[in-house]
Amino acid sequence: MGGYGSGRYGGRSKVQHCRSLDVNKMNKAGGLKPGFSGDWEWNEDGEKVASIGFASTENNVSLKYRHWRNDEEPENVDYLVAIIWKPCRFGGRRAYFRCPGVVNGRVCHRHVIKLYIGGKYFLCRHCYSLAYQSQSETRYDRLLRRANKRRMALGGEPGVYSYIERPKGMWRRTHMRHRGEIIWAEQQATAEFMRMFAGRLSLSELDMFFE
Repeated sequence: MGGYGSGRYGGRSKVQHCRSLDVNKMNKAGGLKPGFSGDWEWNEDGEKVASIGFASTENNVSLKYRHWRNDEEPENVDYLVAIIWKPCRFGGRRAYFRCPGVVNGRVCHRHVIKLYIGGKYFLCRHCYSLAYQSQSETRYDRLLRRANKRRMALGGEPGVYSYIERPKGMWRRTHMRHRGEIIWAEQQATAEFMRMFAGRLSLSELDMFFE
């Protein structure tokens, strides 16, 4: 656990918090080949946490799964999502989902790479009004996210007080460069935090925050 600087921040629901179907990943795995039938799984720490069944034709994917809502009995859900194939600039073609969402009586039909399960159906982020994390971040959030991303890329844990790892085989000079970038971002984040909350918190409250 990283402590200060390792947490998440609130706001509108984020795409990162919803399971999604990625048409590129499904295509790369062979799941969009006509006649394919199987399961799509989500894993956490190497263990399956959820799955759905799907079957593909040339221009559609049939999704089948059970939807739980509160304490009600699970509902079987079965519907088609159209696949749109568009030519690439240098040859070949790329697949897109055509969002099946209907919001306020208007059919969506956006051509998208990902669909999200924000309710009963897999729809695009616009239909569920999902935001990317970066859209609701302050400068303070962005700086900490940048520092934590570099910490984890080096094999460490997020958080200002976590040790900055040096991966086996990495040149010391390269590690020092990454370390300097992490420390700079965290120092800037701390200064931004002090600016944001200057006059709102007492010195004792600030001391408790940085303990």
